[in-house]
Amino acid sequence: MPYSSDTTILRRWAALLARPALVLPFALAGAATALEVGGWGEPHLKALPRTAAETQRIAAAILPATDFSAPQRFEDHPAGAATVRARPGTDAFSQPSGNIDFAREMDFKLGNALFTRDWVSAPSSTLAADGLGPLFNSRSCQACHLRDGRGHTPSGPDDEAVSIFLRVSVPDPDGETHGIAGYTPTAPDPVYGGQIQNFATHGHRAEARFAVTFDEVAVPLAGGETAHLRRPSYEAADLAYGPLASGAMLSPRVAPQMIGLGLLEAVPEADILSRADETDANGDGISGRPNVVWSHEFQQPMLGRFGHKAGTPTIREQSAAAFSGDMGLSTTLFPAGFGECTAAQADCRAAPVGAASGEPEVDDESLDLVAFYARNLGVPGRREADDAQVLHGKQVFYEIGCQACHQPAFVTHRLKDQPEQSFQLIWPYTDLLLHDMGEGLADHRPEGRATGTEWRTAPLWGIGLTEQVTGVGSFLHDGRARTVLEAVLWHGGEAQSQRDAVVDLDPADRAALVRFLESL
Repeated sequence: MPYSSDTTILRRWAALLARPALVLPFALAGAATALEVGGWGEPHLKALPRTAAETQRIAAAILPATDFSAPQRFEDHPAGAATVRARPGTDAFSQPSGNIDFAREMDFKLGNALFTRDWVSAPSSTLAADGLGPLFNSRSCQACHLRDGRGHTPSGPDDEAVSIFLRVSVPDPDGETHGIAGYTPTAPDPVYGGQIQNFATHGHRAEARFAVTFDEVAVPLAGGETAHLRRPSYEAADLAYGPLASGAMLSPRVAPQMIGLGLLEAVPEADILSRADETDANGDGISGRPNVVWSHEFQQPMLGRFGHKAGTPTIREQSAAAFSGDMGLSTTLFPAGFGECTAAQADCRAAPVGAASGEPEVDDESLDLVAFYARNLGVPGRREADDAQVLHGKQVFYEIGCQACHQPAFVTHRLKDQPEQSFQLIWPYTDLLLHDMGEGLADHRPEGRATGTEWRTAPLWGIGLTEQVTGVGSFLHDGRARTVLEAVLWHGGEAQSQRDAVVDLDPADRAALVRFLESL
């Protein structure tokens, strides 16, 4: 059936959810419902409460697979009605939600124009786009999120490392915890701030040069195969203002892909918390736990959802933080016109800004449009979900326990003013929780409640289109993995047994697992 006809299937799904007393045909007896647990609140969402009947149907809809002879119902539409056709070109991640209406698509296009805009330094004749820097990592959002996909590590000594940067912080044992249990307070470096900017506007000095070297690690695999991993070493070289503070902690971060963010934001907090198991009470070796962070927008603790350590609670706040840290642009949430410049960088703080006194360089309307754009980047539909090798790979995925962290499905809140994200069955393959991934991936830099070995489970939807979109295979928080298999082989900590199982797989099973992942 042509993809354009699949709206009929989605309408049927919507009708199923709307019926008052229906148990979906693929429900199993004893399905557990999402626990109603206490949380931190969702002031960013205008959500309607679920009825008991809805909760029952949702629990049935997201049950783990048990039959691997065919795809699960609606699995080929990972974003529900917001799913878009999987395009063959580099724009596969740049389409608006499949269920967006004409008027809201115009807002999406305006947000796209702002997302792709190159900012310039002030003063400039381009008054609507000046204020860049003085220190920055990128001139535009798109330059980091390559075609709305992932960033990558430098390809060589001449690569200016636009889509990766180094976060930096120092221990601050007396710092504010905001009343959050288990929160580890840190502070920016007193000279370099919270991240190293490797570019500067005219008349200013970039803080450092991003440098990375790799050691090759050979991993023998069952069946006589060998994988070759890259172990990176990162450095802030040629520091412009002297050494970093004692105890400074550096963490490399590539820009993550942008698709499906609005749907992840719309997953009910209670459904995420219901999967947390901080003490591993069920003894399965998996102890996912939520990151809880301070919201600058709402001035309260909130569940972290975005960033590699789930360090930001909302898309709007994530966008504002990127404007400030990555481009030196002010918003009402982060109003400093000089961005990340510290008190030790007096010339930087004294530089001209791109707005009238007291006004943000990125006003609220522009910030909201960028957030709307990020919220509505469509997730491409599955490819070959019914292929025999893909289905076998899915079975392997379940048998070795990958779904324990990469939770396949959720149903989003029913939302009053976000029709694209409202009440959608989605398949992101993430639990949005923190997991200890072991020393191999550790950055030893805490963030909120996240420790130096913990990372948020990365969503897997779209993972097979990464190289198509950006031209580079780039996975994990620092882009060290060039293939999906390399990314799996870097897993440790709570995922050590799953990683070892992949090493021990028969080559045909391992190839099927990779094929399944690349179909997502």
